[in-house]
Amino acid sequence: MFSDKVNELDEGKTVVDRDAPMPLYHQIYLQIRDEILSGQRPYGSILPTEQDMTELFSVSRITARRVLNELAQHHFVERRRRLGTRVIFKSPAKPIEGNINQALDSLMALGAGTTVNVMEVVEEAPSAAIAGALRLEKDESVVRAIRIRCMDGQPLGHVVSYVPSSLAEHITAINLSKMPILKVLENAGYKAERAEQTIGAILADARLSEALELEPRAALLRIGRTVYDKHEKPFLVTVANYRADKFNIRIELQGSALEV
Repeated sequence: MFSDKVNELDEGKTVVDRDAPMPLYHQIYLQIRDEILSGQRPYGSILPTEQDMTELFSVSRITARRVLNELAQHHFVERRRRLGTRVIFKSPAKPIEGNINQALDSLMALGAGTTVNVMEVVEEAPSAAIAGALRLEKDESVVRAIRIRCMDGQPLGHVVSYVPSSLAEHITAINLSKMPILKVLENAGYKAERAEQTIGAILADARLSEALELEPRAALLRIGRTVYDKHEKPFLVTVANYRADKFNIRIELQGSALEV
């Protein structure tokens, strides 16, 4: 299945709840803010124009302008005439080094205690953020896979992964239902050498609330990860949203990493 629609959000859809008491502009502001905070829209990246946002979210030009102005007022972006709106936020957190093999072991342990429902595997045109993260050539497509990870029959996390379309034959619903995507790719000869990961807190939008069986605006833990091979070529981007009431991260720290 192939879609030529260019999607701007991590899960491939722009979502606003028009029945919610929260104003539309603030819903959109929170979505884009969370993308910036999680690293999906990195420092220096360009946001959609006001006209693009009116089409993406089906809102007025006034609403789109207010979203961008709010982002600028909170110092997430900078707006310049004829140059567009650029992300200026830089995370103050320093990177903590970890072992990619330990990360893979952790994923395998998580997989052993949970089940996965593969919701969708689709080939499509990537958003600008995903294309940049995977360093894709112009007009190169991606495979987007959406899974719901469950524990004891209840949804635990909503996981979305992207790989270049050249890896499409390996990313199938059958493979993903059996093992983590990193293991699928490793079995296909694409071994992870290192990864960049961001962890942050967000509030569930209407779509994530429904998928994870949560109240609207419930707290979620968002984990974004870009995986590189030994040639420093990124080949996997994953964005996972986990229920904060059921998921915790445990990290063992040593040496200078103990400083706070």
